[in-house]
Amino acid sequence: MSNQSLEKLIDEFWKLGASRILCKRLAENDNNKQQIYLGHGFESLNLLPFGTVNTDSSKKSPIMKAALPLSWMNESGQVAPATGTQLILYPEYPEVRMSGFIRGCPTAPSEHLRPVPAPDRRFNNGPDGRLLFFAILSARTVIAYLAPAGSAIAADFEARAAVAPFTATGVFLEVPLPAIGNPRSLLLAKLREIHVSGWHPSSRLHADGSLHPYVARNGGGYTLEALFGITPNGRAEPDFMGWELKAYGSDRVTLMTPEPDDGYYGREGVKAFVRRYGRVADGDAMYFVGAHKAGVACSSTGHTLTIRGFDPVSAKITDVDGGIYLMAADGETSAGWTFPRLLEHWGRKHASAAYIPYISRQTLPPAYQYNSPVLMGEGTSFTYFLKALAAGIVIYDPAPKISGVSTPNPKTKARSQFRISKKGLRQLYDLFTEEPLS
Repeated sequence: MSNQSLEKLIDEFWKLGASRILCKRLAENDNNKQQIYLGHGFESLNLLPFGTVNTDSSKKSPIMKAALPLSWMNESGQVAPATGTQLILYPEYPEVRMSGFIRGCPTAPSEHLRPVPAPDRRFNNGPDGRLLFFAILSARTVIAYLAPAGSAIAADFEARAAVAPFTATGVFLEVPLPAIGNPRSLLLAKLREIHVSGWHPSSRLHADGSLHPYVARNGGGYTLEALFGITPNGRAEPDFMGWELKAYGSDRVTLMTPEPDDGYYGREGVKAFVRRYGRVADGDAMYFVGAHKAGVACSSTGHTLTIRGFDPVSAKITDVDGGIYLMAADGETSAGWTFPRLLEHWGRKHASAAYIPYISRQTLPPAYQYNSPVLMGEGTSFTYFLKALAAGIVIYDPAPKISGVSTPNPKTKARSQFRISKKGLRQLYDLFTEEPLS
C-alpha cells in the first residue's frame, strides 16, 4: 500500500467499517520505547475508544491506564490485533501516550517505530515525515496504519494539506470520509429540517425500530433521538456521527448521570442510600434532592460535595485514587465517584456536543418544538469538567426516589445527575459556537 494514494487508503478504511479517520504527524520521539504522544491533557480520550481505566499508584508518579482495542494494517492490507496496546494517562503533566502497540503483532510496522539514536536525529523531535492513521470503527475498535516518510501516501497527504488544511482536533488531523460527508454540517442540516417542521408529538423509538407515543413529561430528549432514528440506551456513546445530542427545556442542562461507585451509595445501592439520607414526601415516598455545589453544605440535605485529588489552579489530578465525594453532616462519605469511572464516562460521551433548546406543549401525548440557536461545543477534557465543578459552575443535582416505602414491594428510581447552566457550557469546550437554524 506504500505506493498507493491517500484516496486508496481511505477507501480501504471505509470497506473495513470506519466511521472516522484521524491522522497524527509523528515526531522522532514517537517510537516503541518513548511511546507515542497523543496530546496534552486528556483530550485524546474523547476521540479514541478505550476500555476500563485502572490506576497504578506503585510508581513514583502514579498513572492511569486503559486498554486500546487497536489492530495494525500492513502494506498488503492484512490486519492483525495488537493486544498489548494501552493508553497511559500521566496526570502529573497531564498528557496521554500510547504504549505496547507492537508486541506480538505480525502486521505492526516495527521497523518504522524504532527509537532514533541521538546522533542520527535530524528534526529536533519535531515531525519527521511519518504519518500515523487511526480508523475508528463503529464497533469501537481502531485500525492503525503507518505511512513512512517519503511514501506516496505521505506525499499525497501533505500535498492535500497544503491546498486545503485538514481540521485539527488536538494533535490529530481529521481526514474526511467522502462517502459520509462533514458530520457537523450533516447534523446542522438535520436539525434545521426538524426545526422548520414545527411541533413533534412526544415519542420514543424502541429497540425493534418501532415508534411509540411517550406520554411522560420528560420526552424532549427521547423525541429528538427518535427523529434522528436513535434508540435510547444506557451506553455512554455519542448519538450522531460522533456528536452527543442534548435537548434542553430550561436554563439548566444535564451533562451526565453516572451512578456512584464508592461511598455508602456505591457499597449499598440507591435504595439503602435514600432510606438512610432521604426525606419523606408525598405521603409514602422518599426523595434525596438538592443542588450541591463543591465546598458548600446543601441546605436541603446537609451534604457537602468535595473533590479529592484535584488542583483547580493547575487543572491537574494530584491523586489518581481520588474522585468526587458527597459528605454527610456526620462526616461519613455518603456517595463517591472515582476518577477512573468518571473519566470513562466523560471521555466516551462528550467529544463534541450539540445542545438543542425546545419548548413543550402539554397535550396528550405532549409535543415538542426544537428551536434556534443550537449551541455547539467541540474539544473538551475531563479536567475542564473538574475545574468547572470546583468553581461551582457544574453542580450535583440528584433526585433518587423510593415510591411505596411502606409497601412490601417499594419501587426505587436512581437519578444521579451533574448539571450546568446554559451560560456555563462554554467553560467545558475549546470551541463553543451558536448556530442559527433559521
